[in-house]
Amino acid sequence: MLLYLLLLLTFVSWCYWIFACWCVRAFFRKPQAVNPDFTPPVSILKPVKGLDPQAYENFLTFVGQNYPEFEILFGVLDADDPAVPVIERLKQEFSEPNIRLIIADPLGTNSKVSILHHLAKEARYEILAISDSDMRVSPDYLLRVVAPLADPETGLVTCLYKGGEALNLTARLEALYIGGAFLPSILVGRRYLAGRFAQGATLVLRRSDLSAVDGFKAIADHLADDYELGARIGARGRWVHLSDYILTTILGAENLREFWDRQLRWAKCTRVSRWREYPGLLLTFSTPLAMATATASRFAPWGLATVATSLTIRWGVAWLISGYTDDRVVRRSLLWLPLSDLFIFFIWCRGGLGRRVVWRGQRFELTSDGRLSIAEPIPLEEITGSREGFERTIR
Repeated sequence: MLLYLLLLLTFVSWCYWIFACWCVRAFFRKPQAVNPDFTPPVSILKPVKGLDPQAYENFLTFVGQNYPEFEILFGVLDADDPAVPVIERLKQEFSEPNIRLIIADPLGTNSKVSILHHLAKEARYEILAISDSDMRVSPDYLLRVVAPLADPETGLVTCLYKGGEALNLTARLEALYIGGAFLPSILVGRRYLAGRFAQGATLVLRRSDLSAVDGFKAIADHLADDYELGARIGARGRWVHLSDYILTTILGAENLREFWDRQLRWAKCTRVSRWREYPGLLLTFSTPLAMATATASRFAPWGLATVATSLTIRWGVAWLISGYTDDRVVRRSLLWLPLSDLFIFFIWCRGGLGRRVVWRGQRFELTSDGRLSIAEPIPLEEITGSREGFERTIR
């Protein structure tokens, strides 16, 4: 009975990935319209903690936007944050009064939201564009992500992202997950699960819509702040628009502990905030399901053929998706896709247990509604990797 169940799940997972590939192709087949006459002034809000790989180059891409009027507000919680000299260098080199640095005060257990609360108060303009500090964009970024707000029914714009500058195996595994599994799953969810969730890669909204859901203070203790913001705006009947613009998150060289902690935090966050969907993620793990089927068949020839078929489908789908999204890191790293799938499968299994997460050198407990409560700090000597790894930005 178990053997037949595993075989059925494996077959369904094959169908899922073929369907996911179709969803990605359908989404990117026709570029979304951009209205060059709709260019309201924009305040870009950048919450920062520590230094990301190539931080200066990442920030520079936001300064170089081909857009009539905008400002960039960087925010930190600590004046001694190592990102401060990089931001000051940016201000000096461009002598730009519209680049500002804000030292924020803590508001809740989510430090990122604390920073965003203060940045939003200091912002001059009605349109707010929020983006994580490890993101890199092209000069047409603002023009494309602001365009959907020309429709008054649109309350928030969000974006997909892919991995870039993956300098070691761990970073490649993460890039494979982001571009080869996470991105297509988002498009499946948006198409058929009426997903109103948003992603921190980009959140573009009007100040009035933010105020209507009580601003950032209402989600100051939530881990999934991007999800909460999208869900609350969507609950008011406003459309959460997914742009076809893809940002690039610069990965650099990661250690395995960073990757594990971050993915496990996201897994537990998904389990708490969208618990009905979490068990269904099992169907995305074709390779582990096929391996379990082969093992249950005592490695019969047809069982081994199941593994070969799963690998072929996963490699083929990831190849096609990377073409639709111009994800060159995934294309160069396809050999490691089975390892990435297995690693994320183990994280999914572990994410189903417990509520403790690690974030920015701090242990937290997740409540049933996705809020964070402080558990205990982690001694620095327990954290593997360099000080730079410990101080990576909020993600």
